Amino acid sequence: LHLFSFLDKNSRKSLAKTCHKLLEVFQDPLLWSLLNFHSPVELKKDNFLLGPALKYLSICWYSERVKVCNIEDWMKNNFQKDLCNRHENTVNDFLLEVCNRCPNLLSLTLSGCGHVTDDCISLLLKNCPNLKTLKLENCVRITDQTLEAVTLYGGSLQTLHVDFCRNITQTGLQRVREKCPSVMLRAERSANMIPDHKPAKKLMLEKAASKLVQL
Repeated sequence: LHLFSFLDKNSRKSLAKTCHKLLEVFQDPLLWSLLNFHSPVELKKDNFLLGPALKYLSICWYSERVKVCNIEDWMKNNFQKDLCNRHENTVNDFLLEVCNRCPNLLSLTLSGCGHVTDDCISLLLKNCPNLKTLKLENCVRITDQTLEAVTLYGGSLQTLHVDFCRNITQTGLQRVREKCPSVMLRAERSANMIPDHKPAKKLMLEKAASKLVQL
């Protein structure tokens, strides 16, 4: 186990193929308390084990494709939509597996995961009651619904980061501060960024604003 701990996931899998004894080591839950992924593609590989031993999970995606996926769907051209559709549900589906198989999760970090939804994070907060650290960065579909879920189900939460999540508001952040004063909350740039609105909705807001000005 000590030797395996120095290897990345691919190397562990390769070594496990050499003999039955090493395969047993690969399958030992103690080896899989921490998992780091650097792209959605890695989530589909079979070079790791997902189970109750998992305590620390990180999915940080810094590819140029992140910029494409973080554009709102109604702003994308056909090429961009095709690119994003290939992994539209990859991270969400993986996190649902975590909900079902990793109840002892203590820390979750998601960065650049533009397809992750409020519903998925809410379910994870419900199913992983021991979660102490939740860090979300540049996850554009995250809204105040996730912040509300934190106040309802994040009883063990100690640290919450929602940096560059442009669709959360100051109202949502203030609610977390009031309901969960012990949580260390950080929201760099989030509530100060321009939120996304579909053209029709934006037009309605502009008309409403102009009426108020006239009154």
